[in-house]
Amino acid sequence: MPTLYHGTLIHSLSLTQLEVLPNALLCVSDTDGIIEWLERGVEGSEIQEVAARKGVILDGGVEVVVLGKGEVLCPGMIDTHTHAPQYPNNGLGQQYQLLEWLDKLTFPREAMFADVEYARRIYDQVVKRNLNAGTTTACYYGSLHDESTRVLADICDDKGQRAFVGKCCMDRNCPPTYTETTESCISSTKSWLSHFDKFTSPSSSDSGSGSDQSVPSPPLVQPILTPRFAISTTPEVLAFIGKLAHSRSPSIAIQTHLSENPAEVEFTKQLFPDCETYAGVYDKYDLLGPGTILAHCVHLDDKEREVISKRGAGISHCPTSNTHLNSGAADVGKMLRAGIKVGLGTDCGGGYALGILPSLRQAAGVSRFVSWSSAGSTASPSSCDAQPLSLPQLFHMATLGGASLCRLESRIGNFLPGKEFDALRIKPASPGMWTDDRDSPEEVFEKWLFTGDDRDVADVWVRGRRVGGAA
Repeated sequence: MPTLYHGTLIHSLSLTQLEVLPNALLCVSDTDGIIEWLERGVEGSEIQEVAARKGVILDGGVEVVVLGKGEVLCPGMIDTHTHAPQYPNNGLGQQYQLLEWLDKLTFPREAMFADVEYARRIYDQVVKRNLNAGTTTACYYGSLHDESTRVLADICDDKGQRAFVGKCCMDRNCPPTYTETTESCISSTKSWLSHFDKFTSPSSSDSGSGSDQSVPSPPLVQPILTPRFAISTTPEVLAFIGKLAHSRSPSIAIQTHLSENPAEVEFTKQLFPDCETYAGVYDKYDLLGPGTILAHCVHLDDKEREVISKRGAGISHCPTSNTHLNSGAADVGKMLRAGIKVGLGTDCGGGYALGILPSLRQAAGVSRFVSWSSAGSTASPSSCDAQPLSLPQLFHMATLGGASLCRLESRIGNFLPGKEFDALRIKPASPGMWTDDRDSPEEVFEKWLFTGDDRDVADVWVRGRRVGGAA
């Protein structure tokens, strides 16, 4: 039997349109978590009548979740860039810049994940805490260890988090205690990839009435090829990854770092003198495409934005990490105007905070700094280049925009019928949220985005299954 949800729904329809639906009635299939239908403007007294008209008879077998006053239902958050082994380092390293931070903190921590049981303990908490913080989808970098990264994928699947899980490829410019040969990198990547054959899609015969049965839903947990960045990856491995990604249809997703720090950019150009730009390195090896997620992109030039847009790749904006590690301020406005897909990432532990809310808030602040510095004293406040990111843009990046980076925008990201029900029930409870009966749903929602935390996330659903929450 399906589950019905009644109350205020808020979701993104586009970069400029945030839709607020008071008294909405949403029906979710209990077999595959597909949103079967959505009715607007349904009073509480009309639930039974509207449901019956849709063929749903309210009896003991149908659960009706009724949101209380001041509560909001919104789509789950999507973290398009984070490092699962680095969460124990959250909050450390603000005195370093990227390359020194990697040597001093990150590589030593990730080397610990050769111990599979240690990895299991940490990854169990990473996934659990992320779900409770409202992260229903995460793009995880693992360590370079095949077995430990398999464990991360298994934990995501067991706990019900939608995830892309990658084993890092690192065969040069790494510490001798934390590196792999080119041959072992290639063989372990093939071995790691085979692990994902066991994750299956929901049966098309069980699909809800609102789903497109001609296109099966992908498994909850998918592989993502992960050359850490050009500095740590030889041309041989980059070429291997490009060919491997395109050996399947659709292509296997790819994630990597791009133009995070000026020293990183300069070192990359020294390593690849035949490439005019850093983005050109990835383009040369056929790594840029609709399934590619490029983290940071703080120091792009116009040519790089052009090729990223042309190839259909997306960018994960990680503002907490970029400020914490003194990397710079990414100009997201220029990315969006170039037609590039943009999502949000936490980049733990370069970023210091769990969940997407801190990244959304920092993205708002960074966009203001960028607009102030680019506007100058003569710019018009209403000019396009001078505008900071709006709330609809920010929430789009956290949800539907992130889904587009993962090539899942037809599956998740909002509450349109036919999509899978990945959702959060927001129930104000944290001391930072000041709400009262006079607040509109829009005001409650905005207050949560900028002052709330995981204590306000009462329930978390992925594909219709409750997987977390404070309630």
